[in-house]
Amino acid sequence: MAQPLKIKPGQKVRLKGLDPSYHDGTSKKSAQREADENAAALDELAYRLYAEHQRALLIVLQGMDTSGKDGTIRHVMSRVSPQTCKVVSFKQPNSEELEHDFLWRVHKAVPPHGQLGIFNRSHYEDVLIVRVHELAPKKVWSARYEKINEFENLLVSEGIVILKFFLHISRDEQRRRLEQRIKAPHKRWKISESDIKERMYWDDYQRAYEDALTKCSTDAAPWYIVPSDRRWYRNLVVGRVVRKALEQMNPQFPKSTLDLKKLKIK
Repeated sequence: MAQPLKIKPGQKVRLKGLDPSYHDGTSKKSAQREADENAAALDELAYRLYAEHQRALLIVLQGMDTSGKDGTIRHVMSRVSPQTCKVVSFKQPNSEELEHDFLWRVHKAVPPHGQLGIFNRSHYEDVLIVRVHELAPKKVWSARYEKINEFENLLVSEGIVILKFFLHISRDEQRRRLEQRIKAPHKRWKISESDIKERMYWDDYQRAYEDALTKCSTDAAPWYIVPSDRRWYRNLVVGRVVRKALEQMNPQFPKSTLDLKKLKIK
């Protein structure tokens, strides 16, 4: 049976009922071939979006540590020109950001018209880590779901298409990837003590994600749950969804306002 990918508005999410290693029967070889085709198509579509300069596409990536946010960006956007795409990573807020509302730093990072923007983590951290580690009272973070929906509706009304991906991995797969980082010299730079400590809060994060996915998947800004134990399938799914969204946007090259017949090049 096919596993749901796009979360319908109001649909109750239970992550334990969704298999992180699921794939739709596509072989790894054919998936990689399709992923390459998607990457090439995204380059063309992103360039047309840049030329049209009337709308933007915002991609939000969330997931547990090691779920593959960096890898998804690196593979899915491998052929997209840096001129047309910008990645923003949201770390712990600094002193200036803490003096403003929780969406202030996020709003500043929203892609302008003509751009494809990617959030590596996002405003959802304020209903995830803030909730799990009790960095704010419940009455504060619980009011943020509605504020997030209102914020995203505002962006959509201004011509920004929003796609949100939760990269769903299993606890066992996370352990395997953390062990891999320790063993591989070229990956050790990515691991920290906090990555290990955060595993203690696995169940708390799962509940926090379930609420965020349930309460903030809307027609305007839907959530997609991407099975991510298999990296190649994760990349295939995200690439498919992004490509389809851009094809539906169908950005067009603007017509020249000049009288081309009168132009003479000496």
